[in-house]
Amino acid sequence: MALIRMDLFSKCLMRTVPVTAVVPVDNVRYEGEPVRPADRPYKTLYLLNGLYGSNIDWVCATGVMMWAQERSLAVIMPAGENRFYVDCAATGEAYGRFIGEELVEQTRRLFHLSREREDTYIAGLSMGGYGAVRNGLKYGETFGYAAGLSSAFLADRIPLLDNSSADYTQRRAYCEAVFGDLDRLAGSDADCEALYRRRKGEGLPIPKLYLACGTEDFLIEPNRKYRDFLREQGADLCWEEGPGVHDFDFWGRYLQRVLDWLPLEEKAAGISSGNVRREKEQR
Repeated sequence: MALIRMDLFSKCLMRTVPVTAVVPVDNVRYEGEPVRPADRPYKTLYLLNGLYGSNIDWVCATGVMMWAQERSLAVIMPAGENRFYVDCAATGEAYGRFIGEELVEQTRRLFHLSREREDTYIAGLSMGGYGAVRNGLKYGETFGYAAGLSSAFLADRIPLLDNSSADYTQRRAYCEAVFGDLDRLAGSDADCEALYRRRKGEGLPIPKLYLACGTEDFLIEPNRKYRDFLREQGADLCWEEGPGVHDFDFWGRYLQRVLDWLPLEEKAAGISSGNVRREKEQR
């Protein structure tokens, strides 16, 4: 297993961006175990961090390296920089395009990654959960699966904009710096409901979706609201909730469930894990 920390120059962001990659190039195989063909490209998960976090959070706080090695999965973790993984017209920073186009193309050139949509996944927590769903939908031609854990959907901006709070002005300025004119947010491509409707209406590819949130998480209601919307739309959705708050105890456990949901290889048998994935939502 290779753990690689690097800086990639981004034209979309006009600067270098820290990226951490986990690539299972040297898996140990014991006698009698099947050997993975060296020419087979790796399926890839682009894994996004949350607000106030960094691109090494997943490595430090979970067993993602071990889980990736078990499944012969490459995991790419870019720095989120508190920008919600969306494009910002005011600054010209195209964070969404960086995630959905530039980062994918750069890492495919760097590593032996599959170029197939069904082998390319995106997931994240909180801010990164929103970013995974938003960019999974926005770039549905690239990502076949998208998973959000405790996703900070736009309804979560309500507490940030509570005008009774002492730092209301600062928080509003931050939201406007990220999303632009807040009065024009609904219906834009930062609105995950509008984005889903648009792609469905135009017959564009839509990834399979997974959502999970802790029942004691302050984001549970925005997540349930988006779940209900997706159910109404007949989306290919797997929804889970369970005991937990907004922390890595929950995210670590449910990242493993995301990996069970994805059509990955099994270390011992070298077969797809699709035959053990949980039943998806009934439409």
